[in-house]
Amino acid sequence: MKVNKLRKLLNDIVGLNHEKTNDGADVQEASEEYAVEDETDGLKHLPTIPLRGLVIFPYMVLHFDIGREKSISALEKAMVHNQLIFLVGQQDSETNIPAAEDFYQVGTIAKIKQMLKLPGDVIRVLAEGISRGTVVKLISETPYFKYAVKEIQEAGYGNEIPSRIIAMMRSTLNRFEEYLSLSSKVSRDVFPSVASVEQPGRLADVITSHLNIKQEIKQSVLESFDPEKRLEILNKILSKEIEILHIEQDINSKVRSQINKNQREYYLREQMRAIQEELGSEEPAEAAEDEIGDLRAQLENLQLPEKIAKKVEKEIQRLTKIQSSSAEGGVIRTYVEWIVSLPWNKYSDKQIDIAEAEKILNEDHYGLEKVKERIVEYLAVMKLSQSLRGPILCLVGPPGVGKTSVAKSIARAAGREFTRMSLGGVRDEAEIRGHRRTYIGAIPGRVISAMKDAGAMDPVFLFDEIDKAGNDFRGDLASALLEVLDPEQNKDFTDHYLEIPFDLSKVMFITTANTTDTIPRPLLDRMELITLPSYTEEEKVKIARRYLVPKKIIEHGLQPSNVHISENAIHDIVNYYTRESGVRNLEREIANLCRKIARKTVEKKLSAVRVSAANTEEYLGKKRFRYDIVGDLPQIGVVTGLAWTSVGGTTLSIETSAVPGTGQIVLTGQLGDVMKESARAGISYIRSICSELGLEGDFYKKKDLHIHIPEGATPKDGPSAGVTMCAALISTLTNIPARQNVAMTGEITLRGMVLPVGGVREKILAAHRAGIDKVLLPVENERDIEEIPGNVRRKMEFVLIEHARETLPHILESVPAPAKVKRREKRGSSGADIGANSNAD
Repeated sequence: MKVNKLRKLLNDIVGLNHEKTNDGADVQEASEEYAVEDETDGLKHLPTIPLRGLVIFPYMVLHFDIGREKSISALEKAMVHNQLIFLVGQQDSETNIPAAEDFYQVGTIAKIKQMLKLPGDVIRVLAEGISRGTVVKLISETPYFKYAVKEIQEAGYGNEIPSRIIAMMRSTLNRFEEYLSLSSKVSRDVFPSVASVEQPGRLADVITSHLNIKQEIKQSVLESFDPEKRLEILNKILSKEIEILHIEQDINSKVRSQINKNQREYYLREQMRAIQEELGSEEPAEAAEDEIGDLRAQLENLQLPEKIAKKVEKEIQRLTKIQSSSAEGGVIRTYVEWIVSLPWNKYSDKQIDIAEAEKILNEDHYGLEKVKERIVEYLAVMKLSQSLRGPILCLVGPPGVGKTSVAKSIARAAGREFTRMSLGGVRDEAEIRGHRRTYIGAIPGRVISAMKDAGAMDPVFLFDEIDKAGNDFRGDLASALLEVLDPEQNKDFTDHYLEIPFDLSKVMFITTANTTDTIPRPLLDRMELITLPSYTEEEKVKIARRYLVPKKIIEHGLQPSNVHISENAIHDIVNYYTRESGVRNLEREIANLCRKIARKTVEKKLSAVRVSAANTEEYLGKKRFRYDIVGDLPQIGVVTGLAWTSVGGTTLSIETSAVPGTGQIVLTGQLGDVMKESARAGISYIRSICSELGLEGDFYKKKDLHIHIPEGATPKDGPSAGVTMCAALISTLTNIPARQNVAMTGEITLRGMVLPVGGVREKILAAHRAGIDKVLLPVENERDIEEIPGNVRRKMEFVLIEHARETLPHILESVPAPAKVKRREKRGSSGADIGANSNAD
């Protein structure tokens, strides 16, 4: 039971979990496991603990922590036996589960002095080295390592130590004292106790245990059994360590003379420089691994102009003198990194192929022939002339006609990088020119940022929605764009953050806008306008069949062979479910149609689906829009006008009436100021020719005139309906019906002249869609007729008018008869009759 009690005591100290014994069988088993080991042939059979990164010498007291299961079992065995254990070094300290071949062959026989259990199943052991031991053989590996160890007895000299050994001991002590004076890691207080050791072998062991050297070097001292040889090895080790400490001291003295002690990062950098100088390295101190060296290397590779390179080099030099952790150091570092990351000398190397470019433009866009022709012309000139400065093209057109996609196609056709900046709602001038570095968080403007992302000096740069750029107290964005878009100035564009000129002359700038009315004149003057007209119904149908329908069918997981959408169905979608100049809403409706088809295919497991004009409402619901179809019967006071909207052209049914009253003029239909002024101008013109129209001279005093333009909920403005309102009033006042298959547009003056208007192409397309046969246009709009598609021109008659009276034979069923002239006779002094003609024209 004595062994059993000892085992219980060990469990309380170490924390090992063993079952409590309740009978004699357990006691017998424990007794056999921890039986006293006998020595055979002078060998000690000892439990062994491998040490990682640690060497213990004889007569040395050392504590260490163990946690591996085998080490704990070996410790348990030693405590039960005689507290003796063999401590041997582990060759690779990274090995967690070592094998027998991972141990050194020489270790130390030690005695366990004390144990302490720590949190985490770790035991701290205090052991005292007794003597060296060399491994003879491995007895067992489980449950712990057990070796047969031969004890190495220290050779003693007694009181008569040879003079040579004494000299070596003194030399070793002197070197150790010098080592202590140079090293800050070992306390000098240990020297008196070390100097009191009289035995040479023990002196060498004690000194080695205090040195801050690697485990392998200490192991070499432990494996030296001869005291004299041991002292020789120790002298060599001390000499080398003293030399290294002298070099470190020189490095430290050089560093302290150049930098502040608080600048830790700079201190480390100077240490590296001093080390390289000591090693005689031919490389510069700013090696490739050094951050500043990298920046300088990148700067040299850029081959910047001399003035710019000097400025950047000056900033890098400032960076070397500033602690990197400081705020100013971060600002300088970011500034230099921005400069070296810009594509200073990089250009697109792809050769322009005109045939390939034309093919790409035709693949990406249907129609837009003049736009594509202008782009191909520019690419041809650019191919011939390398010195051509990039033009600034402004693509103007209503929403959804493909302005942005045209710019992307230009980049692809020219083989250049494409970058885009949207100006819609941007008001801060710093978005273009950047922020000055005096502000916290300053960055370059979006122009420089986009050039960095493009990675070339000649990308296609798109300024999207330039007509929506605003201005406020933060600056005028349009004025900031003047330098960017002016070919004479952008060669030396200067960003406020960089403060160095950057060449933008090779960039092909493209801008887009819905209208040029809001673009400042100086900015508009720097751009070449290319108008993208709205699509006709036929063009929309072809775009849908060629591009949109196949694209959406694939996107929605359908098979092109299983879905058929008829051309008539597409016509209905264009006419009754969208009202736009482009095809953006048309694409949405086709996507909506594909979703309905996908659901129907899944629910009913259909193999094929056909969509026609007859079942379009089944998928898209009731028709949302209607297009006015003019009537066949002439009407009094109703004339068809033409108008341009943001979604294309449309027809206006202008209605007028004249009722007895006091001469009031009523204008309804949400008319704008310009349209109201045009109506009053038309009334004034009618008053000037009232006798020619057979009207009484004071008709405007006896009748109230009412002009109404449906649809009343839609705002309307502009001068182009002036001549139409004038014709409708003439029809009402003369009571002559107006033809409904004739439409007109034009601005009217007080003299009845008809002035040119815009949007003629869209207006005529709307008239064609409404069934109009004849259109009256101002004479100066004759050139716009060429822009109309040929199939529309062939179906309509165009009449050019210069004066409002020229519209009457075409719009009215009959020409009004002039009023009869009333004559009165007056007797002059000579007796001659004088006739008075009123309102002679």
